Amino acid sequence: MVKNINLIKIVILAIVQGLTELLPVSSSAHVIVAEKLMRLNPVSPEMTLLLVMLHTGTMLAVIVYFWKAWKNTFFSSRQVFFKFLINVCLATVFTAIVGVSLMLFVEKVLLHHVAHAEVEMIFGNTTFISIALATVGILILIAGTQEKKIPENRELGVKESIWIGAIQGLCLPFRGFSRSGATISTGIMLKIEKHTNEAFSFVLAVVLTPPVIIRETLRLFKTTTPINYIHYINPCLTGMVISFVVGLFALRWLSRWLSQGQWKIFGFYCIAASIILFFLSLKGF
Repeated sequence: MVKNINLIKIVILAIVQGLTELLPVSSSAHVIVAEKLMRLNPVSPEMTLLLVMLHTGTMLAVIVYFWKAWKNTFFSSRQVFFKFLINVCLATVFTAIVGVSLMLFVEKVLLHHVAHAEVEMIFGNTTFISIALATVGILILIAGTQEKKIPENRELGVKESIWIGAIQGLCLPFRGFSRSGATISTGIMLKIEKHTNEAFSFVLAVVLTPPVIIRETLRLFKTTTPINYIHYINPCLTGMVISFVVGLFALRWLSRWLSQGQWKIFGFYCIAASIILFFLSLKGF
């Protein structure tokens, strides 16, 4: 339980989150594996809330780091801003449609035999995580073959926003299906200009984070007594602050690495990680 995690474990989880958030390798999968290695239960309400708060920390770091670039790109004029806002809203709506539909499928079909089933119950399943990692790895490899064919001035439109939002919805129920890996890969295949593609992907993550926090907070409140809330919130806030600081430092060199155009490398990494995790799952990990 979160209230029993010492500061060292929180620091470790926050560092893992901070280092992997920008990379398309599923930071959630890495944090969940780290939790299991430290004998923590990643599917408990306390731990899923902690994971969301770690994401919040790195998302705040992303906002601080990229704010100037976003301001120059998406806030350069009223016309540009409203066009951008429409694209964000469309993408978010389709994320909700796909994501919620899949979550209901998991709860009502895959977990129909479990009383009070919740999609979070599969978050710690390493077999599911390995399959999700392999899937996004293949998607990244496919996109990597088209990375050098993108026109310099291809704009983001309605069709592209809908596709990216729908693909982002796949990440909601499946840990290991890297959100940034999937959305940026989709943008590459749709031939969206690189900097616009990456910026749009992280903006969507910022928009997605608050409703996920609300969901996990409500889930926590339903499963604990009011007197225990403070014991869960304090470690979560501590982890959020640490992941924010680590994320800021990591962004300084990770963004330079991403700009070198080696997208396929992350696909190979995801597939290799999925194979290792699959064999570990066979041994009961």
